[in-house]
Amino acid sequence: MNVPLWVWAATIGAMIAILVIDLAIVDHPWSKKKGPQEFGVKQAAWWAAFYIGIAILFGFGVWYYGGATAGAEYFAGFVTEKSLSVDNLFVFYLLMGSFAVPKKYQHEVLLVGIVIALIMRGIFIVLGAQVINAWSEVFYLFGAFLIYTGYKIVRDHVKGDEEQKDFTQTPVVRLVKRFWPVTQDYHGSHLTVKIEGRRHITPMLLVILAIGVIDLVFAVDSIPAIFGLTQDAYIVFTANAFALLGLRQLYFLLAGLMDRLAYISWGLSAIMVFIGVKMILHALHENGIHVFEISTGVSLTVILGVMAVTIVGSLVKSAADKRNEPPAVEEEGERDNAGDRS
Repeated sequence: MNVPLWVWAATIGAMIAILVIDLAIVDHPWSKKKGPQEFGVKQAAWWAAFYIGIAILFGFGVWYYGGATAGAEYFAGFVTEKSLSVDNLFVFYLLMGSFAVPKKYQHEVLLVGIVIALIMRGIFIVLGAQVINAWSEVFYLFGAFLIYTGYKIVRDHVKGDEEQKDFTQTPVVRLVKRFWPVTQDYHGSHLTVKIEGRRHITPMLLVILAIGVIDLVFAVDSIPAIFGLTQDAYIVFTANAFALLGLRQLYFLLAGLMDRLAYISWGLSAIMVFIGVKMILHALHENGIHVFEISTGVSLTVILGVMAVTIVGSLVKSAADKRNEPPAVEEEGERDNAGDRS
């Protein structure tokens, strides 16, 4: 797509405006209750639906103005990035638990994380586009990296490495603690406080640093994946941005469902391997070797199919596990009390 500079500027400006309005509404500045409020499931569901809705409407706009190929590339990229973001939410969930972030401040932490992610991915997109234009053989490297990423996702899931990770002991956090004193408790949403005349860092700043590092790792995984579906920088950026914009609402919506998505890692692994193979085939074709190339339509169908099977399979397994759970055993005292009441 040949996208004018003013369209880029308008798109980025609209996304910034949405984030500002989102934050203003979430914080309820007109509410009688002052300060940040806890994010409810119902509120999260409405906002998640809103963000997915505008992402779909934007995709139809891309389809109308850019053609069927551009539209299919956008939807394939959006679904892939949204699927990756669901897996990323599990890591955010563990991070929040490691730092014991109060629930009423979690949406602020996630907002900062989203802004950092957008900036990092924007940088990666610019660099990735330049590298691809200068050296088409990079598709071999990206393809191999995605296949390895698919293997690593399953390996870590089977070994349970993510569940065992303590984010309070990451190298960046340890480095900060080495040079600055850190308070034991949160002081609202403040990043630093002065105690007895000395500046201290609060756990809130450590959480933001940790989430920034995680965003960097996620960008390394996700940007090669979407470049395997399209080389259009505008589609790459907007698909990433719309996948990230509703991320914090999706976090609160899925926080209680994390354990039910048992097969999400397997589905993401399959998608990573599929896109990796697609990139390698594309690189071979670009180098004059006649091989079968996977079309954008096929890519979109496979990605949607894999995620549908993954989600349905996870929910079926969760329901079966719940049915097979042994009935809860009442304590002897509770049974006696129940008998007395009768």
